[in-house]
Amino acid sequence: MAITALQAAKLACSTSGWTLTNLQLQKILYIAHMLHTGRHGEPLVSDEAFEAWGYGPVLPVVYQHVSAFGDRPIKNVFHRVPDVSWGSPEHQIIVDAVERLSRMNPYRLVEITHEPVGAWHRNYFPGAKGIDIPQEDVVAEYKQRFPDAERAEQRV
Repeated sequence: MAITALQAAKLACSTSGWTLTNLQLQKILYIAHMLHTGRHGEPLVSDEAFEAWGYGPVLPVVYQHVSAFGDRPIKNVFHRVPDVSWGSPEHQIIVDAVERLSRMNPYRLVEITHEPVGAWHRNYFPGAKGIDIPQEDVVAEYKQRFPDAERAEQRV
């Protein structure tokens, strides 16, 4: 069951202890979304598509919600946003992504999402705004990054 972009953002920020910046949050959410989509065949975030912006994939509603923080850590501005069900696949993948990626340099996260195998790379055009990253490109990125995962699923 997919969750909203703001639910995903709230969980990621709270899991980090409210230390994530907007740039880190966007990249971590995208990576979690790509992993969830590849593993479960459905998007992590249901209410909005990621867009290809200059610094990588972005959920515009999340960007707008937290943009006032600039490059500072995001504080809890998600008071009316429902929590993600504890223990759900969505909860687990976001928690795992934050635990693995939140200490990484934000620009390293940008580099990861900019790699040529990525969905962002296929859809970004300098100067263009509002270009959705199609789900089929997200799935293709997962298959490129994790070819052994698909082979393991086929053996089951």
